[in-house]
Amino acid sequence: MSNIVTFAIISIIKSAAVVFVLLTAVAYSVWLERKVSARIQNRWGPTKVGPFGLLQPLADGVKFIFKEDLTQPYVYKTLYIASPIIAVVFAISAISVIPFGGEISLGPLGKTYLQITDLNIGLLVVLGITSMGVYGIALAGWSSNSKYSLLGGLRASAQMISYEVSLGLSLIPVMILAGSLSLRHIVEAQAHKHWNFFFFPLGTIAFFVYLISAYAETNRTPFDLPEAESELVAGYHTEYSAMKFAMFFMAEYSNMVTVACLSTLLFFGGWNGPVFSDNAIIVAIMPVMWFCLKVFFFMFLYVWVRWTLPRFRYDQLMAFGWKFLLPVAIANLIATALVVALYPNVFSVATK
Repeated sequence: MSNIVTFAIISIIKSAAVVFVLLTAVAYSVWLERKVSARIQNRWGPTKVGPFGLLQPLADGVKFIFKEDLTQPYVYKTLYIASPIIAVVFAISAISVIPFGGEISLGPLGKTYLQITDLNIGLLVVLGITSMGVYGIALAGWSSNSKYSLLGGLRASAQMISYEVSLGLSLIPVMILAGSLSLRHIVEAQAHKHWNFFFFPLGTIAFFVYLISAYAETNRTPFDLPEAESELVAGYHTEYSAMKFAMFFMAEYSNMVTVACLSTLLFFGGWNGPVFSDNAIIVAIMPVMWFCLKVFFFMFLYVWVRWTLPRFRYDQLMAFGWKFLLPVAIANLIATALVVALYPNVFSVATK
């Protein structure tokens, strides 16, 4: 079998597996949110469909498929239909460069990384792809020809611009420490130094700036001003129903998974963790298990924050991004650069 055919077979298998796992994770993230929020509010959450309500995501999916798909006569139909597709395609595409394990053997097919593709600018690609998702929201707001939807789309655009700057600046210290834009190299750099970037003296600040900015980027409470049910009905997806409405939810939860994966890779060592066995199968599985556990923690944190904190007022949202997060991110970047320049052998792995 030629190298090209082998590469194609492996790539197709990995792509199908990763997309299946991502969509399953998206479905059960909704279930997790409903369960955790119910516990926070002293309720039970989904319990009727399957044991512990585990089949509730399937029931919800079937419901969305068979619901009546209403399209108002006053919408700009082309962009109205394209908007949820744009949002979900970019949200799912970002997972293509996320590594979730080390190298494994596939027998006669050879060895491969647990990653669809490894790019030396993987982090830049993820930021670029996820930034494009706001076009789906902005176009949905405009094409719906509704005042509530338009306000939601405008808010999403302004919020994305405001917090994208802080998010990008919070990740530059990680690039300085690792000396690479490759997500796999960043994880390996943390393993090389035997400490995660979160525990670097200034890495904790970078992490919290990143996490807060990422919450704003994904339009989650307390930054869900583009939806703001109490003000804008449902914001940019007010006029959507059935599967088009579900696609916006898929995009939101896919972006949450991507943020959780990046938090794990950039600040908490990715799939690295203790392995308490010499068994070959356990040694191969444990890194993936560590990665999944860390991602699960951040998904839980997403839900916890949503049902704990109240929503910002819009002027507070913008002021917090420009007057607080941005100066903190810039100061942290300068401090990290100075520390690495003064003590390159202690903190940087770029010079190893």
